[in-house]
Amino acid sequence: MDRLSVTLAAAGFCLAGPALASSDEAWAEFAAKVEAKCLAAATDMLEEPAIAVDPFGTESYGVAILTGKPKGAEGQVSYLCVMDKKTETAELGSELGADTVMVTIPAK
Repeated sequence: MDRLSVTLAAAGFCLAGPALASSDEAWAEFAAKVEAKCLAAATDMLEEPAIAVDPFGTESYGVAILTGKPKGAEGQVSYLCVMDKKTETAELGSELGADTVMVTIPAK
């Protein structure tokens, strides 16, 4: 093989890596991880929360929105959740009441 052929072959392998890492299965695993981490973060906040996960998130974060009945109270509230893709640590934003945002997440 000449240098050009070797260079093109190497470039092809480099470009194939991100495509393989972004397979449908990998994205589904990512979304499942975001869902699990965000639900765990909300266990003290919501009774039977519903969750909608952005299937890709941002470059740095997994993103979800949770909604449900607040523990020990009436009504419905929502929380934004972000999960750091590097550390896999999830954090919730502050409680958003129905007077601020109304979220309806269809049942799965």
